[in-house]
Formats: sequence, C-alpha cells, structure tokens
Amino acid sequence: MAVTSRKEKAHNRPHPYLTGNFAPIQSVQPLVPCTSSGTIPKELAGGEYVRNGGNPVANEAWGREAHWFDGDGMLSGVFFKHDRDKNNIKAEFVNQYILTDVFLSAKTSPTIKTPIVPSLATLVNPLSSLLTIVLRILRTVIIVLFSHLPGSQQAIKKISVANTAILFHDGRALATCESGPPMRVALPDLETVGWFNGENCEGELIQNHGTGFGGQGPLSFFREWTTAHPRIDPRTLEMLLFHSTFVPPYVRYSILAPESRKFDCSFFGPSFYHAPIPGLSSAKMMHDFGVSRTYTVIMDLPLSLDPLNLVKNKPVVAYDPTSYARFGVFPRYEPENIRWFKTNPCCIFHTANSWDSTFTDKVTGREETVALNMLACRLTSASLVYSAGDIASPIPTKVLPLYQPEDDQCRLYYYEFSLLSSDAPLIRNQWALSAIPFEFPSLRDSLSMSAARYIYGCSVFGSSFGAALGRAVKINALAKVDVETLINRGKQNPPTQIYGCVDKRSVGEVAASSNPNDPIKIFSLPTGWYAQEPRFVPRNNGATEDDGWLLSYVFDESQLQQDGECRADAKSELWIIDARNMTDVVAKVHLSQRVPYGLHGNWFPESEIASQRPIAHRRTLQTETKIHEFSAIFRGIQMSLTKALRSFLE
Repeated sequence: MAVTSRKEKAHNRPHPYLTGNFAPIQSVQPLVPCTSSGTIPKELAGGEYVRNGGNPVANEAWGREAHWFDGDGMLSGVFFKHDRDKNNIKAEFVNQYILTDVFLSAKTSPTIKTPIVPSLATLVNPLSSLLTIVLRILRTVIIVLFSHLPGSQQAIKKISVANTAILFHDGRALATCESGPPMRVALPDLETVGWFNGENCEGELIQNHGTGFGGQGPLSFFREWTTAHPRIDPRTLEMLLFHSTFVPPYVRYSILAPESRKFDCSFFGPSFYHAPIPGLSSAKMMHDFGVSRTYTVIMDLPLSLDPLNLVKNKPVVAYDPTSYARFGVFPRYEPENIRWFKTNPCCIFHTANSWDSTFTDKVTGREETVALNMLACRLTSASLVYSAGDIASPIPTKVLPLYQPEDDQCRLYYYEFSLLSSDAPLIRNQWALSAIPFEFPSLRDSLSMSAARYIYGCSVFGSSFGAALGRAVKINALAKVDVETLINRGKQNPPTQIYGCVDKRSVGEVAASSNPNDPIKIFSLPTGWYAQEPRFVPRNNGATEDDGWLLSYVFDESQLQQDGECRADAKSELWIIDARNMTDVVAKVHLSQRVPYGLHGNWFPESEIASQRPIAHRRTLQTETKIHEFSAIFRGIQMSLTKALRSFLE
C-alpha cells in the first residue's frame, strides 16, 4: 500500500506502550500470600488464574521502536490455596518470566540493550527503509549465530518469546506465540519446563519418538511456528493448530489427540502434523482461526506478513484495504477439501466461537452440517496494528476499493457460511451483533465449538480499539453479550449485509439500561481503573450458562506519577465479578505488585493442575548459564566480536 502522508514519530515523549501500567516490570515473585476482601467462591479453590503478556527484559534504549505485541513472555498468576474442606481459601500471587532461548540469551548478555528479535513496529512502519529492516534482521541473525559458538552461555535454537497466550492440553500448560512452538510451564509456580513440539516436551520424564510439528529438513524451523491460539475440543480433548510461514503452502495444519483416550473414541479422526492448506498465494499475518465440532475455518485476510513485500516497496507487515477477505472452510480432518468464501476486506485477530448448523435426513437418519457459524472480533482496518506500535496509520493512495469503504470500528460480528453442496460459496449472513467496541472474547470453555449463548469480552467508553497516535488502548468496560438473542433478532429483521448492525446502541447507552433482560450487559469500571481480558469460571451445578464469575486483573491509575510512570509501590488487584448480573464484585484479591496490561489469560481448575505430567527438570537461569573453564577464551572472543557488531548495527 502506497503512503502519501504520515506524522513523524515523536521521540521526545515516552512510548505509550512502554509507560504507565504498560511499562515492563522486572521483579519476579514466587507464590506470595495476598490479602483479599469479599468472599472467594469455593469453585476457585485449588485452581489458578494465569495471564500472559510481553515484558521486555532488554528495554534500556530510549526512543527505540516498540510494539505492544513485542517483549519477553511473563506469566502472572493467582493461585487459590485451600484447606481440605475448601472453607479457608487463601490467594497467592506469582509472576515469572518464561525462560525462552531469547530471554536467557538477553539476560546473560550485558551488551544487549534492546530486544533480540526485531520489533513488529519496525516491520509494520511504512517509513522503515529497506536498509533499516535488513540491518535489524541481520543483527538478530548474528546474535543467533554467535549464541552457538563455544563458550556461549545460551544457544538460541528457537526465536519465540512465548508472550501471547496460555492454555492446557493433555497434562501440559502451554505458553504460545506465533514465532515458534509452545513452551510448557508448571502450575502453580509458573516455572519453565521446555519446548513442546507436538511429540516431545523438553524436561519431561517420558520422551516419545517423532519429529513433531517441524518434521525434518531445512524448513523444519519454520514449520514448527504455531498459532498463539490453538483450539481445544472440550468433547474429544483434541488440540487443533495451524502453522503460518513465509514459504508455500504458507499455512499448515495439525491435530493432536490426547495420549490417554479414556472416553468415546468414536469422536476421533486421525492425528497428523503440518498438513498443507491449499489455496493461499502469499504469506499472511494470521493470528487465530475458527473451529467447530466438524469444521475448521482459516482466514486469508489482506494483512500480509511477507519479507517479499520489501521488493515491492512495502513494509513486511502491510494491509491492503483495496483487496478482499477470504475464509477457507473445510471438514476437520480433510483440509484438502477446502472451500473459499470471499467478502469485504477486514482484520480479525480473534474469533469468539464457531459451531455447526445441522439437518437430520428423515429418511436416512443421517445428520448433515448445512452451515458453519462463526463469531469474530472484526476490525474494518489495521489501525490497531499501527497504533500499538505508536505509528500513524498509512493513508492509501486513491485506488478504488472492490467494496464500499467502512468506518473504523471493531465489533462482535456474525458469519454464516452455507455448506450445502448445491450452493456456490455463499456467506448467508454477515453483520455486527452490536455497535459497541468489542475485543478479547471468551466464553464458557465447556461450550466451545457449540452454540453457546454468552460471549464475554472487553470494551471501551468513548473510543475504539484503534487508538490515536500517542495513546494506548485501555479497557474501562467489560461486556457480556447474549449472542443467541441477537443472532435471532438479526435473522428475523436482517440488517444490511456486511455493513449492518443488530443493536446500534453505544457503550454508554447499554450501560445506562435498567432492562434486566437486556441482551448486552456492561460492567463499568470506576473512573481511573482499567481491566484486562476476563475469563469465565462456572459455578458447580449452576442453574444457567452464565452462572459463574469473571476474573480480571485491574489497576487504579491514581498510582501513576505526574510524568505518567507508575510509583514503585504500585499494585494491581484481581477482581471476581458476578457474571450473571455484571454488577457485583464478590471478591478482590490485593496483589503484592502490579500486573502490566497484557494479552491473554486462562483459568486452570484444580483437576488440571493435579493432572500435569511428571517433570524431570525445569529450565533455570543458573543451570542454563554455566560456563566451563575451557571455553572462557572463546567466550571472551565472542563477546568482543558481538559487542562490536551490535554497536555497528544499533
């Protein structure tokens, strides 16, 4: 996309995503007892809430390019310790860096002042020159190569920072990021175990044979790059993943069944690794996907992540609003039978849920999937990608788009893909459920891949998720959306396809509603308080789907100094909110330090923590950084060369 104008980046002010409660915190704590107020629900006893996010350990260079999606992974958790009868529940806070190869190398190399991996801001910036990008990448390559020399304290074998999300599958808690395989961590202390490649996990007692995600050959390094949002089927316990890379076929697909199949095996199809997804013509920035019980959706959107863009005089990460969005839908175990649906351009970083619409043949009794439904947080531009890097969105040259342009917005959006064999690829319905800004969606995990009624997420008063230059997105409202009701309304009185919206009220109008049956409910934070992504925990034997609680870290910005930085003693809280009325805070856990605004979290019940696989050893900074005396001379030479080259490149 050509650029005709752009505001110059101001270096005389702090980066909005490196200041305030976005600023990294360098102190880590083991499980530390916390005080609390209110009544902690018994359903939380023995479980742990954990949130992941970028927290750069090398952050000394002032004025450097940075992006909210950058940074070394840091996990922040609250463990609910209890007595035998669960009558005395005590919360404990813990935070730990994820000890990736990149983190350990940066931590043990005093000459590194900026992150080893190039910032996404550099790759997305329309004003980044070819020389700048090449030098940034060359710097990374040199550091990686030097890390393998004799005497190096930490070899960098994988460049993932594991900073995006965390989930549980088959006895493992896994931290994820697109630039590598998942990293296993231990619950509840959040210590790092090792990389998981789909077959084996470093640090475990039992090791299997097989190459896992990457396979063999020169491209195995790229093939093991895994989505930050794998999907876990709550019925079959399969984990579904895709792997997006720079080389054809650009996207591959894996399914991992649990090793222990102590339930109905008729649910299962075959497990496999890196099956090619046909039909993609270029590399894309693909963050999430949709999965129902029988179908999978791959999103081919006009947001590219392609080094070949450089030869086209475009940034490595580029959005083309004159193009279109494509959705590839295929049966779960048959990616070769993909069908492509085309529509208006957009960006989607997160899907909320996907489910099948089925029809039972009265003659044969056979059930057939006739449509796939998907809910997603749909952005009409890539403004968030730029604003999260403190970069002004590029203004495209005047090229007529294929479709009517849309206002800049991010809404919870409904797609219905017809799967009838007699139909040409048809999106039967595509419109927004509500006009409120909506991102970071979640739902009751047991209803994932089925027609869940409620979706929870983040919203903002008087703003959108594409914040203006120099400002950061801060969450001052949590939302619960009755998607079943709004979808039914939309089908009874269809809004304009693509551009329409079922409920046109603003966040303020929804929050002011006193209707107990309102399909949208807003939890408004007190003035100056801001939340993070909420996660739902159900009540045991609850009466309704929403009978439970939302957990979210919150921060009071009255703890900021006049210069916008946090006080040294600033602290966050974990709020436990009644999900039924979206009003009552039933308990508050007062943490021992602050939790920077981050990305995705998850709830791990006591049963999952107890079912973790045995661990032989864990990663530690001490054991990973031993230096043998015989290699000291090589270490000295390496450090001298590295320092000289880094000084030149930086």
